Amino acid sequence: MYKLYGGSFTRGLAPQMVLEESGLPYELHVVDMANKEFRSEAFLKVNPAGFVPALETPEGDILHEAAAIMLYLTDRHGLDALAPSPTDPQRGVFLSKLFYFTNDLQPSFKRFYYAPRYALQKSDIDALKAQCRDTILERWQVLETWLAENGPYHLGERLSFADLHLAMWMVYGFEKPADFLDQFPASRRLYDLCLDRPVSGPMLRGLVDIITGHRAA
Repeated sequence: MYKLYGGSFTRGLAPQMVLEESGLPYELHVVDMANKEFRSEAFLKVNPAGFVPALETPEGDILHEAAAIMLYLTDRHGLDALAPSPTDPQRGVFLSKLFYFTNDLQPSFKRFYYAPRYALQKSDIDALKAQCRDTILERWQVLETWLAENGPYHLGERLSFADLHLAMWMVYGFEKPADFLDQFPASRRLYDLCLDRPVSGPMLRGLVDIITGHRAA
């Protein structure tokens, strides 16, 4: 059985959706983000990188990075319904769009959400957030154009975990869940399709509720 470290409003939801959609058995360890459990001595023994999510495999290996965990699960268990196999002609497009998001967009999101960590001084925080927001919207347009021309999913009519992963990040939004999607209709269509899924949809809606409550606190 797998053990997933995540829960709450963490990116652990992404691999958790893969586990749930595929019916793989796992145990969820909810990491207490409010009390910074992810920086505790006990958790750092699990994942020295100090980030969530982390996945313990049945063999006892510890994996981290959400996209890597999802790719590992789909490849290991042959989950073609969630990711093209290595020999599938659509594998290249799938990997290209997945890593475009994780490498190009995700770092700007992280700097937006945790601007005080990255600003050189307190007076720079607002400017840094504004710059990150502009970068995200500019770079998101690449995905929007792709989805508009090739959608509704990254792979046309074929769902993959890249779609679930993207929908999760849409939930985070800027100030409130999915608050930038009005200017990206193809992305909103993908988002709505993921929300309508019988397994992942309720999980995404649960994240909406958590994020809304967290930011209102």
